[in-house]
Amino acid sequence: MNNEPLDYWTFFAAEARRVGAPLYERLSMGVAADEALREFANGAQVGQPPANILFAAVHFLLLRGAKHALRDFYPNLGGTGSGDPFPAFKDFVDEHRGSLTPLIATRVTNTNEVGRSALLAPAFRTLAQEAGEPLHLIELGPSVGLNLLWDRYRVLYSKGGTYFSLGAPDSELSLECELRGDRLPPLGPAPKVASRVGLERNAVDLSDSDARDWLKALIWPDQVARFTKLERALRLHGHSTLNIRNGDALDLLPEALAAAPKDQVVCVYHTMVIYQFSDEMRDALDAILIMASLRRPVWRISLEGTLSGDNPLLLYSYRDGNKEKRTLGLCHPHGTWLEWLA
Repeated sequence: MNNEPLDYWTFFAAEARRVGAPLYERLSMGVAADEALREFANGAQVGQPPANILFAAVHFLLLRGAKHALRDFYPNLGGTGSGDPFPAFKDFVDEHRGSLTPLIATRVTNTNEVGRSALLAPAFRTLAQEAGEPLHLIELGPSVGLNLLWDRYRVLYSKGGTYFSLGAPDSELSLECELRGDRLPPLGPAPKVASRVGLERNAVDLSDSDARDWLKALIWPDQVARFTKLERALRLHGHSTLNIRNGDALDLLPEALAAAPKDQVVCVYHTMVIYQFSDEMRDALDAILIMASLRRPVWRISLEGTLSGDNPLLLYSYRDGNKEKRTLGLCHPHGTWLEWLA
């Protein structure tokens, strides 16, 4: 993703507009018109999205107390500024270039948006209805693993004034998701999860305040409620012991599949991870799952973005070396709404 063309930034601005992030929409358009800033953002590692990394690096310094007029434009920091934030942003980057450069060069977008669990839950219910349970979960790129615990949150789905409360009723974290369209997803009890494992190239140490602040910095400042959800999810996470293996997911996946108990339904899943994969890596992922399906059925749930701006929720089945794909629904990338299509 390095050396991005100009239309990358206009695309990112459109994405920010679509998900309700006016600050990053305006900043993206400003960077699109500023060659020096675009070049600076291209200092991100190959495969990392320059916009996310640049904006998170700036946000990280602000979260850590950097004093600057730019703070006035960040709602999560109490900012209520009006007017154009881009001049202040450009000045901040110029003033803090020495601190920003190593952040941009070394950090990665291991966002952990727990709201996506509201989207995963009906997908796993669909899977269990068809394949049975208990489930053995393998998440690719789980960050700290908040969405490995998708069945331990309370989810409040709403449709036309009617509400459906599912999941763990006593959970400290309650997620909200608007249901759109004519169809309802399966809203029964969560299937039993027998075991879960995450494969993470950039494991996060939550005892490190720097790592926790970087997780927060990856959240878009306009979306204040996401910060509260993250804090509550991290507290709940602290009471769980998760098996997250550090390393390249494609290197670890064959062994993880082979080790799955034979009496459990195997499901590999990922949310907003594959955009960092090259075409060769995507083909390799498919090949691994196809090969594994020669020994047993394997399922896959995918929640990723597309160039058209859609966020399809997909269910794949791999059996006897064959792959089938189904679109379960379309959704907001942070889980605020779901249109069920299956």
